[in-house]
Amino acid sequence: MKQLGLYVRTLAYLRPSQVAYFLCRRILPHFRSVAKTAGSRLRLGSAIVPGISASRSTEDDSHFFFLRQVKRFELGNADWTCKDMPKLWRYNLHYFDYLHDPQRSFENKCCLITDWIQHNAPGAEDAWEPYTVSLRIVNWVKFFLLLNGVGLEEGRERLPRREWIDSLYQQTLWLEQHIEYHILANHYLKNGVALVFAGVYFEGVDADRWLRKGLRILREELREQFLADGGHYERSPMYHSICVVDYLDVLNLAQNSPTSISCDIASEFTGTVTTALEFLSGICFPDGTIPLFNDSSFGIAPTPHQIFDYAERVIGYKAPGPRKNLVVNAFPSSGYYVCRKADDMIIIDCGPIGPDYQPGHAHCDTLSYELAIDGRRVVVDSGVCDYEPSQERAYARSTSAHNTVIVDGEEQSEMWGVFRVARRASPIQAHIVQTGQESVLFEGAHDGYRRLSGKPIHRRCMSYDGQGSWIVRDMLEGSGTHRMESFVHIHPDCSIVPSGESVFRIERDGEAIAVIEALSTCRMEIQQGCYFHEFGLSQKNPVLAFSCSGEVPLQLSYRIQKTRDRQTQAHRHANPLPVTLLPSRGERTGNQNL
Repeated sequence: MKQLGLYVRTLAYLRPSQVAYFLCRRILPHFRSVAKTAGSRLRLGSAIVPGISASRSTEDDSHFFFLRQVKRFELGNADWTCKDMPKLWRYNLHYFDYLHDPQRSFENKCCLITDWIQHNAPGAEDAWEPYTVSLRIVNWVKFFLLLNGVGLEEGRERLPRREWIDSLYQQTLWLEQHIEYHILANHYLKNGVALVFAGVYFEGVDADRWLRKGLRILREELREQFLADGGHYERSPMYHSICVVDYLDVLNLAQNSPTSISCDIASEFTGTVTTALEFLSGICFPDGTIPLFNDSSFGIAPTPHQIFDYAERVIGYKAPGPRKNLVVNAFPSSGYYVCRKADDMIIIDCGPIGPDYQPGHAHCDTLSYELAIDGRRVVVDSGVCDYEPSQERAYARSTSAHNTVIVDGEEQSEMWGVFRVARRASPIQAHIVQTGQESVLFEGAHDGYRRLSGKPIHRRCMSYDGQGSWIVRDMLEGSGTHRMESFVHIHPDCSIVPSGESVFRIERDGEAIAVIEALSTCRMEIQQGCYFHEFGLSQKNPVLAFSCSGEVPLQLSYRIQKTRDRQTQAHRHANPLPVTLLPSRGERTGNQNL
């Protein structure tokens, strides 16, 4: 009955069309044959300039390195099924991003295309997933278009080869029949980008149809997926970056294939992409990296610096330079609130967990935050480790993996499976204001715990004084007796050191960065968490947990005070508090592998 309840509460948010397409995919055969092509024609005048190469190489043609895992294949003997590797790793093998890797030889890239065609029949698992096909179509078209400018030795065959072109045509026919209407979101957008690329590359009735359909998807999703403040509606900075690059790629193609995409459509794309770039610039940390909210990780999307450089080449966008004075930014549609001064920055998440019909990349991070001091992260989001049904995946999505409050041991939102969400927290209010010349106040609340007895509401106030002091006040309203726990996840490069009653130092390399102290009566514990800043990489990190119980209203408050006092860093407190290092919440419930 519990599982049935999860299904019902999850399905209630889906669009009827998603359910219908999902059932069709389950009932009807997954693969519908596509006629083999003959005589596919290329559109004259299509071209593209090099974009972003985000692929990571082992500097060896025989090795493939994805998600921090490496596998070696003999030349001409690639194992395209790779059952010993995670599914996402196998997807990366079939994406063909490495066609744009300068470390991989031209001959090897050509061999891999031919080998893939010979060993991956239409409908093969992983290789012919619509999302995988979409990325591969775009990568092949980019590679083929760039081949036009490659001088070939006399007597060598003309590239791209006819079997490559025919396979690309067949893959696009197949994709057209398997658009991901049941998933939508960034998958649907990828389908549209692939149809546009194939429609521009080829010529004829099919190609014209692909181009029209792809542009229709891109225009619809431009309005649907990018919010008024420029953020992507899945509220994941990583997927925001990926989708911005998708539209920049299309604009790159449009500028170099002027007869294919009208100036009006290109102008429409450019306007929204510019706002999306401003959003990305507004949420970046001083070191130029993205926040790790909601399935965000380093090493998957191109870096903001790469994106801004590409945007300057394609649409002339110039990212604003760093500012030393106080800057406060509100992105209310996305739910991100930013305060920065020089190299100190805090970003707070108080928005919807994602679009109601597709919250697959959501985490229990409402009212969580990340904090950088002197340009380096100190308080961190736990990130994401994998997309497998693993303990790490469950932990990364949980409330206790974020810098927010858990009530009565329950989650803010009902995360289950790898990508599912049943009941979910919704923001009630959120705003950030500059209250003085250098002081800032954020206030927000959410209703994720209203399903509990007494219908408690979590409210958070965060203030900044402009001099390196951040105060966090959490209030639980409602009725009844409850338990509050508030977590502060510290970067793995740092340690937490007791420094007096209810006071702890945050140290890096033996030097104090900040002091964190309780401002209300509560219990304080040092726990151990996990930090996943890249897929496939897990690091232990210290977590400071505050807790209290009683009749509501309840309050937990603490201050993080930046310090540069080098003299006090040379010695420890004479009588530090006895503190026991406790396991993470996941470990206490049996997740011993975290």
